[in-house]
Amino acid sequence: MILEKIKGEVGKAIVGMDEIVELMTIALIANGHVLLEGVPGIAKTTLSKNFANTLGLKFSRIQMTPDLLPADILGHTFYDMRSGQFKLRKGPIFANVVLVDEINRASPKTQSALLEAMEERQVTIDGLPLKLPEPFIVLATRNPVEMEGVYELPTAQIDRFMMKIDMTYLPEESEKAMLRRKSLGQFTEAQQVVLGSEIAGAKREALAVRVSDAIIDYIYEIVKETRLDERVILGASPRAGEHLLYASKVKAYLEGRSYVIPDDVKWLAVPVIAHRIVVKPEYEVEGVDGKGIVRDVLERVEVPTE
Repeated sequence: MILEKIKGEVGKAIVGMDEIVELMTIALIANGHVLLEGVPGIAKTTLSKNFANTLGLKFSRIQMTPDLLPADILGHTFYDMRSGQFKLRKGPIFANVVLVDEINRASPKTQSALLEAMEERQVTIDGLPLKLPEPFIVLATRNPVEMEGVYELPTAQIDRFMMKIDMTYLPEESEKAMLRRKSLGQFTEAQQVVLGSEIAGAKREALAVRVSDAIIDYIYEIVKETRLDERVILGASPRAGEHLLYASKVKAYLEGRSYVIPDDVKWLAVPVIAHRIVVKPEYEVEGVDGKGIVRDVLERVEVPTE
């Protein structure tokens, strides 16, 4: 199975992140993008690079800074003196797995350069539309601690991330195991274990997973309830429901089922929906966040029994 092969190979380079690897695999197969949030030194970059290695995909890293320009990401045309013609120099966005490090350090203008790439899977350079390679996934990182010299991510951009994954400190035993393996030099870089044809096949098969009307209603009710909650300014968008649907189909596929069950939806609801919810300031200061609201919604919405 694709997921087990990826988990096993990534485990050669990193410990204690099986659930995060599963979510990233789901996002890749479902044509989504992932926002990784965590403090520095928690292996966000290492995880992203080794995840790409297991798939044999082209990996690129963009270190976002305030002076970065859209052309630094997308690429640009230049005049070649030798040939006497204009040529295209492609930017780092032309990769299968693109790690956008510290995405909130770049200006809104530069961040907006990612919008077309994430939604349309193409970019426009000097009026020329160019398709991005397949598969294509953006893994963006954000440091939740440093607030100086950073820009707030536009709501429209946040909504384009299928999932937001919070990377926290490892459990005690996992961190000790990491230190032991570091001491013994037992970590190695992940190698390719999945073929491109397997990824393409997984996408086709996941799309064929059956979703009953009861599950469709369940997803809609969850999304609708986030909009009706008195604690929010902005609830989940229709795109959130769409992403939850596609992610649930992939989750079912990876578990060897040809149909989605409510547990698929419940397991994915927080990482898919929570980051899109804007909480009213008076509730935010009391510690209310999108995660808590989604969990409350899951308690309120009736689970289909069919």
